[in-house]
Formats: sequence, structure tokens, C-alpha cells
Amino acid sequence: MIKEQIDKNIYELSLSSDEELKDIYKKIDETALYNSERILSAFIENKVSYTDFADINGYGNYDAGRDKLEKIFATVLGSEDALVRPQIMSGTNALYLAFSGLLKHGDTMISLTGTPYDSLQEMIGLCGNSSQSLKAYGVKYEQIDLKGEDFDTEKIVERLQKNDVRLVEIQRSRGYSHRKSLTVRKIGELIRRIRQINKDVIIMVDNCYGELTETQEPGHVGADVVVGSLMKNLGGGIAATGGYIAGRADLIGQIAERLTAPGIGKEQGANFNLNNSFFKGIFMAPNAVKEALKTAVFASYMMEKLGYRNVDPRYDERRTDIIQTVELGDEESLVRFTQGIQESSPVDSFVTVLPAPMPGYPFDEVMACGAFTQGSTIELSADAPVIEPYTLFMQGSLSLEYGKLMVMSALTKAKK
Repeated sequence: MIKEQIDKNIYELSLSSDEELKDIYKKIDETALYNSERILSAFIENKVSYTDFADINGYGNYDAGRDKLEKIFATVLGSEDALVRPQIMSGTNALYLAFSGLLKHGDTMISLTGTPYDSLQEMIGLCGNSSQSLKAYGVKYEQIDLKGEDFDTEKIVERLQKNDVRLVEIQRSRGYSHRKSLTVRKIGELIRRIRQINKDVIIMVDNCYGELTETQEPGHVGADVVVGSLMKNLGGGIAATGGYIAGRADLIGQIAERLTAPGIGKEQGANFNLNNSFFKGIFMAPNAVKEALKTAVFASYMMEKLGYRNVDPRYDERRTDIIQTVELGDEESLVRFTQGIQESSPVDSFVTVLPAPMPGYPFDEVMACGAFTQGSTIELSADAPVIEPYTLFMQGSLSLEYGKLMVMSALTKAKK
């Protein structure tokens, strides 16, 4: 039994957590209720029917269910239109599709949150020598680093006043950086400032890990394009693959033509009998995000009380994504903690995870993800680049109860 393997002191500490964290859990419940009402209303307004779950194969013509699904995603994300497809295999794939659909030779894009997430760097052309990178296609890249924990608005305004930038990109989550993740309010303030001086630049937000953690999404505060994965929050732990791109209808049309072909756009694309799981995934997403947030709060509480360094966010801080980090100080501790997560996972618990190269990442990675969907990060997972200061990034959990058991197991493993 897992409980018998958990350190007694760690288990006793966990017993005090529910009382200490009840007010925080209550606020998370309130957000989940608000977002559930938004999603249920979208289902009712779009008259979702059992027939919308039908398997449409081949070219995928006349898929009414797919059209309703994309209208629901657009509504939930505060956008005009959306592209939600099983052909999009990950968040990285969704981002590349959006970039390559919107950027042409000679265009300039700027990251407004500094160096992008590791898996985007080769895509852009910051490392590697891929002939398919944005750089190889003649797209110019610039970045403006954050100023502490906030946007460097002065530099952004000065640069965009030149009116020669096609697209700016904001990464909502921290990725593998050591900054805070960005709230929707903060993103909205920057968007309003940008629009005062530049009406034409496309504002795109990488929304991965952040969906439904707040009551608004970047589309509600003016983002032109919002991108994410269904193996994270909006898949609800049910979608087995897929990604989404939501935004202005004209921009979604351009991106759809990049996915399919000019003249076809959104009109084709087989659903591989996944409509049901996509509908069910977004329907259950508020609950999945709620449980992931509660697990992150619990993990933060436990690690803070046990004296871990640089636990971020702290358990009582406001959250805008499902990521929890902790600095473990050395490779051995990092690997041991990650192994503790894997050993208490429902799938592949017998696997011993070790640092190894991972496609698209510049450093060796150690990753625990004993999930029902391979690589899912709405199920409890933990991963890290094996470099100083050996910071572990945890995210997900389909239930607080399972999350507690897995976190306590990892803490016990790390203590030995």
C-alpha cells in the first residue's frame, strides 16, 4: 500500500493541510463554478446533440459536431473563431502552425516575454539548423525581456511605434524560466497600451497551462490569437490528443489554410472519432483544472513546511496557471523526486526515469508522466531540464486525493 510507504512525519503534516488550505480551496471552487457555467451555457446555446459525436472520416466534410465544438472553444476563450483539431498534436505544434500561418518572409515577430520556452527555440531558429524554422523561412525574430516580473512596457511601446512588426507573442506561463506566470489582467493592460500606439500588430498569447485558472482568458482582454494544447487544461484529462488556436476569424482562416490547403481552410479534416472526447474534455475541464490547482497548492504547502528552497508560487499566492516549481539544488535530488512521482503514478509506475535527451529541448530532461494519455500535463507530471539550479516543474492531477498521495510519495523518496 502506498500509504504504508509514506514517511510518517510527512503524512502527519498532510493531515493539517485541509484546515489550513480550506479558504484557498474555496476560492478555487468558486472559479471552477463560474467557468463551468460559461461552458455549460455554450453547450446549450450551440444545441449540442448526440449526433455531433459521429465519426466523420475521409475528407471530413460536413462535420456539424466539429463546427459546434469550435464555436464552444471560441466562446470560452473570448474569441470570434477557433480551430480545434486532432491533427494538432501538441501545444508546440499549435504554436508552430499559428506562427507559420501568420508570418511570411520578411515579417518580424517579437517575443514580449524574453527567451521563449525551450521547445520553441529550434522552431524559431534560435538554436539548431532546421530548414523548417521560422528563421530559415526569412522571418525576423526579436525579443524584449521582462523587467523583473512585469513587461518592459516602455521598450515595447518604443519598438512598436515603428509600425514594422507583424506579430508579438506573449508566453503566459513561466515555461522553464524562473519568473512568475502572467495574470490575464496584466496581459490585458499591456494589450490596451499596445493598441493605443499600434492598431495593426497581431497580438498572440501562448495560453498553455493557464486555461480556466481565472475567470477570463486572453481573448477576453483583446488578444488576437490564443494557442494551447488539449493534453493540458482544456482537454480535461479526457482528450487523447489535439490542440486549439482561437482568435479573430480572419486570422483563424489563414491558419486553417496552413493546416489544410488554400481554398479548403476549416471545411475539411476527419475527426478520427474524437468529437465525443473533445466535447467531454472541455465540459470536464473546469473540474480538472480545479483539482490540478488544489494539488499544486497542497504540494507548495508541504514543501514550504518541510523547508524546501524557492517554492514558487507559495501556497497562499494567487495562481494564473497550474505549474508548481521547487528548487532541489542538485541533480541527485532532482532525479530522486521525479522518480518518486513516477513510482506512484497509475501507469508505468515500474519505470525508473533518468535524465535523457528529448526532441525539441536543448538540455537533457528528466520527466515523470505515468499518465493515461502519453505526455499529458493535466494529469500529475513532473519534469525539469537537468541544469542548475535543478528546479522541478510540477503540473496537473485529475484529483486532489491522487495528487496528495503522489506528492507525499515523492517527498518521501526525496528524503531518503
